Amino acid sequence: MHVSVIAKEPRPGLVKTRLCPPCTPVEAAAIAAAGLADTLDAVDALAVRSGTAFERVLLFDGDASEWTRPGWRVHAQRGEGLGDRLANGFDDLGSGVIVGMESPHVVASLELALHAIRRGHDAIGLAADGGYWAIALACVDRSVFDGVPMSTSATGIAQLRALHRLQRSVSRLPFARDLDTFDDVGDAARRRDGTPGLARVARDVLASVAGREGLVAAG
Repeated sequence: MHVSVIAKEPRPGLVKTRLCPPCTPVEAAAIAAAGLADTLDAVDALAVRSGTAFERVLLFDGDASEWTRPGWRVHAQRGEGLGDRLANGFDDLGSGVIVGMESPHVVASLELALHAIRRGHDAIGLAADGGYWAIALACVDRSVFDGVPMSTSATGIAQLRALHRLQRSVSRLPFARDLDTFDDVGDAARRRDGTPGLARVARDVLASVAGREGLVAAG
């Protein structure tokens, strides 16, 4: 069984582009990097306290040399779209959990997903933007992603319906907010639930954006 963090190398101009503007590409990449670091830390903490043994995998797109850490295996993403990359990830790694890189505050609840897999159930965590922040498959079947539109406001419900359509038993993980809008950055800045790096970077970015907007208003 694995818990895999699916992530893209946090390079300016390649990640979190929906935050620009008001963020600069460098600021958006810093937010992504902080979210990824806190997510990896949260999975490490889960591995220590979990009653279920699992392999930690970084399912990565890009150069992972700065993101390798003890106890983790790096595995390259395969495929063009997100659905294909998720399907290929489960094909390559087997039953387990794939979690995104920007919701570290709910990673602890993946214990529920691990227990679900042990009982032969899938699990999914829906996100505030309409997507989902984690998915767990007890039995690998890439067809669970067939026809599911990715990166839309209906992705999470469409994925849940696809699982039900295949008559798979699904446990629900906690609803969570991820990082898709500038309002989400504000939410991350106010968090006090185990995401210290992300909260700090989000506060710095908010201050930088406010400073720039103040200069524009003054001008």
